[in-house]
Amino acid sequence: MNYDFLFDQLDAGGFTTWVNQLRLQQRDWLIRHGDYARWNRSLTELPVIENARGKLDQSAVTVEGHCAEPEKLKNVLQGLSPWRKGPYQIADIFIDSEWRSDYKWSRVLPHLSSLTGGRVLDIGCGNGFHCWRMLAENPRLVVGVEPSVLFNLQFRALQHYLNRKEACMLPFGIEALPDDMSWFDTVFSMGVLYHRKSPIDHLIKLKSLLIPGGELCLETLVIEGSEGELLLPADRYARMRNVWFIPSAKELASWLRRCGFESVQIISESITTTDEQRSTEWMKFESLKECLDSNCINFTVEGLPAPRRAILLANKPA
Repeated sequence: MNYDFLFDQLDAGGFTTWVNQLRLQQRDWLIRHGDYARWNRSLTELPVIENARGKLDQSAVTVEGHCAEPEKLKNVLQGLSPWRKGPYQIADIFIDSEWRSDYKWSRVLPHLSSLTGGRVLDIGCGNGFHCWRMLAENPRLVVGVEPSVLFNLQFRALQHYLNRKEACMLPFGIEALPDDMSWFDTVFSMGVLYHRKSPIDHLIKLKSLLIPGGELCLETLVIEGSEGELLLPADRYARMRNVWFIPSAKELASWLRRCGFESVQIISESITTTDEQRSTEWMKFESLKECLDSNCINFTVEGLPAPRRAILLANKPA
């Protein structure tokens, strides 16, 4: 992964000390995982796609072109499984990921302020599916932040063919970003908030990353209800251990206002279905179906309200 374009942008933005730290750290970023060598070997075995070119404004993030070794391409990409975010079309190979992440993007995109020419940050970006979709809107820069080693390598597999310097992924969490960075025009936090033990601190950190007047797009689990209503799972939620606070959308809006955001809007609320999240050839483990009560899909296996997600937009004061 070539970070020169990002580092040059950060250096010009006044973050030279941080850039120097990143340059020293980047050699060791991904090798900490026990499967790194196997996954990285897959990257080195990616076959040639002749005349590779990206098509980023379709349901699937697409690499067009001809691959003379389609079976090898499929085997190499399956070596980077599980693919949780997508879908991707790479030459003749369709990666049918666990999540139809394009559904979420279709709910987000019509309501966003323009990304054209701006700097965009995606916190907890998974393998970068939404980063590629954001790139279709012609921003100056898209930065994904994601600590998962596998997701970073999946992103690099796409970057191998797309070769877009404006898109990059940093392999760490939001905590590693400088305090009061105030540099991004748009910040996305999608599918992250309910994993945070301190959601208010997360919202304050997101605000600190935005320029004055910048826009936050926040997507997270919610419950039905009015302002003041909140679910705090006693143990697991939909078989996940690391789920903490699940507010109603109206309560979440009040949190954003309390943190100093303005122009807060709830733009979408939807029940997550087994059409949007499911097991596939590319993600063979249990998925949403196994997390729901087999007798009533309105509840999780723990007897809690089934997954419902909301998207909110808000702005940092100018």
